[in-house]
Amino acid sequence: MELSDLPHLNASLNALSATFLLLGFWCIVRKKNELHKKFMLGAVVSSSLFLVGYLTYHFTVAGVTKFARPESVRPFYIALLLSHTILAVTVPPLAVLTLVRAFRERWDRHRKIARWTLPIWLYVSVTGVLVYLMLYHFYPQEPVA
Repeated sequence: MELSDLPHLNASLNALSATFLLLGFWCIVRKKNELHKKFMLGAVVSSSLFLVGYLTYHFTVAGVTKFARPESVRPFYIALLLSHTILAVTVPPLAVLTLVRAFRERWDRHRKIARWTLPIWLYVSVTGVLVYLMLYHFYPQEPVA
């Protein structure tokens, strides 16, 4: 695998994370606690691998990619990217706090923060895939030199 393949891998890891999050939620609603734990740990691992791949790619390979065309789609893309980026910064601390409360078996506090962590993390994972699809498949853009 080459470094230029990282965006494709990263999008797959984001999609996997979203899938694990949804399955983990489904399990906890059905009181399948052990399976919930496994899916949520899978979400942590896949998101962590994504973060490593994303940082590696952007610090070694990628220049700036500007979404220039089509102009009619650019405002939607910018709004999507902006909301994704702002919320993405919150996911690592929220996820760590949620995990710490679970490992300490502070279930009341875990549930309280998880109600915020899950939708934000899920939004970031799904919009990450959408940003990838827009940049690399729907409207391929050229990196700015």
